[in-house]
Amino acid sequence: MIYEGKAITVKALESGIVELNFDLKGESVNKFNRLTLNDLRQAVDAIKADASVKGVIVTSGKDVFIVGADITEFVDNFKMSDEELVAGNLQANKIFSDFEDLGVPTVAAINGIALGGGFEMCMAADYRVMSTVAKVGLPEVKLGIYPGFGGTVRLPRLIGVDNAVEWIASGKENRAEDALKVRAVDAVVAPQQLQAAALDLIKRAISGELDYKAKRQPKLDKLKLNAIEQMMAFETSKGFVAGQAGPNYPAPVEAIKTIQKAANFGRDKAIEVEAAGFVKLAKTSVAQSLVGLFLSDQELKKKAKAYDKQARDVKLAAVLGAGIMGGGIAYQSAVKGTPILMKDIREEGIQMGLNEASKLLGKRVEKGRLTPAKMAEALNAIRPTMSYGDFGHVDIVVEAVVENPKIKQSVLAEVEGLVRDDAIIASNTSTISISLLAQALKRPENFCGMHFFNPVHMMPLVEVIRGEKTSETAIATTVAYAKKMGKSPVVVNDCPGFLVNRVLFPYFGGFARAIAHGVDFVRADKVMEKFGWPMGPAYLMDVVGMDTGHHGRDVMAEGFPDRMKDDTRTAVDVMYDANRLGQKNGKGFYAYEMDKKGKPKKVVDPQSYELLMPVVSEVRELSDEDIINYMMIPLCLETVRCLEDDIVETAAEADMGLIYGIGFPPFRGGALRYIDSIGVAEFVALADKYADLGPLYHPTAKLREMAVNGQSFYG
Repeated sequence: MIYEGKAITVKALESGIVELNFDLKGESVNKFNRLTLNDLRQAVDAIKADASVKGVIVTSGKDVFIVGADITEFVDNFKMSDEELVAGNLQANKIFSDFEDLGVPTVAAINGIALGGGFEMCMAADYRVMSTVAKVGLPEVKLGIYPGFGGTVRLPRLIGVDNAVEWIASGKENRAEDALKVRAVDAVVAPQQLQAAALDLIKRAISGELDYKAKRQPKLDKLKLNAIEQMMAFETSKGFVAGQAGPNYPAPVEAIKTIQKAANFGRDKAIEVEAAGFVKLAKTSVAQSLVGLFLSDQELKKKAKAYDKQARDVKLAAVLGAGIMGGGIAYQSAVKGTPILMKDIREEGIQMGLNEASKLLGKRVEKGRLTPAKMAEALNAIRPTMSYGDFGHVDIVVEAVVENPKIKQSVLAEVEGLVRDDAIIASNTSTISISLLAQALKRPENFCGMHFFNPVHMMPLVEVIRGEKTSETAIATTVAYAKKMGKSPVVVNDCPGFLVNRVLFPYFGGFARAIAHGVDFVRADKVMEKFGWPMGPAYLMDVVGMDTGHHGRDVMAEGFPDRMKDDTRTAVDVMYDANRLGQKNGKGFYAYEMDKKGKPKKVVDPQSYELLMPVVSEVRELSDEDIINYMMIPLCLETVRCLEDDIVETAAEADMGLIYGIGFPPFRGGALRYIDSIGVAEFVALADKYADLGPLYHPTAKLREMAVNGQSFYG
């Protein structure tokens, strides 16, 4: 053994060839944490000092190659001063460069996922052989940063500026055939041939058949583009990428600027340019929010995994109520491999549900994400029915009928008498109390909420709602089924609106106040979209449906009368009474016309302004910042209350629920992280400025206490 550490070993194979193997002890994956970097430093030094070494193969002892840097270490690292961060980055980069400069040829054998630092390690090798099942990429922009271990330097010199910009700015994972096409790797082989192919390459390089020094040289030199070629490549891509990324995500454009700045330098100077830009991005609130988001997502997955032991396997599911929602649930279950019965009392409902599932499957086939054979398989896994004939075999039933407590209770009681005693029944209600619905059941312990968001195939969140009598087995089985469907489940306790809708309606309440104070709804939409929401409040209300919003508001007012009951006539009342229900009937705040692709396109309708005039009670001069605060303060304070009331267990779950459920701007990290970014004391003071707008703007006693004590939600 030439070197043996806790993350890396180096051992002799044959004829002077050694294997540098990544196998981080105690972990299921390889990642670049401090331990691995220290091991790599010593491993490279040991190889360098051993005169008998003629070539190096880099391998992995895990199913993955290296998943990248250890994100959990980022939070502490980002607290360092700029100087410390740059120095630490350059120190790490020196290891990669020393490996690249070894006096012998090197080959990376990429057996599985090699992302971020993992792929940067591969690029430091002279040759790369990739398994057909592996994927490579540089996803750092998704964390608000860019590659920091030489990725912006080596990739453009390996595959050209245009390809490198596409890889880095998109952050996508690339399959083996795509990597080979752009010459990011030198060969692609079947998994069982990987070791032999790597050995063959290294032997050819040792014998002189392949000139590894010539292969290495472009990575050490400046980019081979003249001034005009550089200008064309960089200026065009900067404009395009800026348009795609938007103003709130600076990392993709900064990555291009860094490649451009370093274009006329050799490797070592170019890496210094990369390090300076990396640190600049690492210090942004966007990076801190996105890194926090990644860690919260990991926490969410960990919590969901904890339910696995108690969960029953769902081999057959059922959905009650077809239509768009039922069809979406049936599609999601079937496409992820769980057969499902889809029941409705009307033939039209069944047809609508099947059409929705067929349309979604067809789109996947069009995009090449599904073969026609797999589409047929998924469609066959949806069994439409107008009777309860096969319900005795189902493991879980998702009720998705009309949002009316009496109808739901009737349907739930009916199905309970027809399923096995141990079958789980879940309601896809968006606002109605689970404990209230459970009153109609003989086995309330087998009942919980399973709230999907529309459109089901696109929205990652599923709220799993625990009623007063819900058992842990019911929760665990529902969580496991949601995961099996490819969703991110968040377990919440019962209350009107649960987590997401309870928080969303105060936001709509703030919007109603802004309208009452003379704000143009189009302006409100533009301000909130600029803030980062995928759509503004008026447009969102049109998409949700005015009838749904009107009903939900009444439920919330009954549940939280102290702050959500409002007897004044609002913009939503006006639209609802005028039968302007939004996209579903072509008119809401906006009017809707079909575009060339057959999708509804919003246009401003002068009639909306006439209808809204009577609800303007007092015209105030409100700035864009005021408009943001009108809506964000109630939303944030209600999120705080959900945490304080134990509706949700952790700040991470609350924030992820909002990001996955209603499209809260990811770069702001969620409502509680948004409060932290302002400062709890500063946020309380801000809310107090708007206290005259009512109880929705009044901070809780506990939040005031946190402000006094200098506490935060992510301490």
